[in-house]
Amino acid sequence: MRIGLLKLKLQMVCGDHFAIGPGKALVLEAIGREGSIRAAGKALGMSYRRIWLLVDEMNRCFTGKLVETLSGGGRERGARLTETGREVLAAFRELEAESARVAELPAYARLSALIRAEPLPGPQPQG
Repeated sequence: MRIGLLKLKLQMVCGDHFAIGPGKALVLEAIGREGSIRAAGKALGMSYRRIWLLVDEMNRCFTGKLVETLSGGGRERGARLTETGREVLAAFRELEAESARVAELPAYARLSALIRAEPLPGPQPQG
């Protein structure tokens, strides 16, 4: 068991909404890989509607659309990441990698040294 393990979850906010975070980054990666919202949902074990709502929220939070949908037949249908979408995903993943370096800071070592391996037992109910 590791003592004082640091777990960071990066989320960028846009008003009262989360513009991007780990889950939305996975959605962008799945769309980029699968080429459609439906296939991305299937790959992630999520409904089409849930993926669509996440994409809609991301598209409304950034200065440009992250995902564009393509209707019609043939090879040019489905969904794909825009240039902005690829840029946002790359920047978010870079930020995640950079934030992992927080564990190298002296403050982390000091704080980690003060954390117990397990919490003390809590009070027991009387009666």
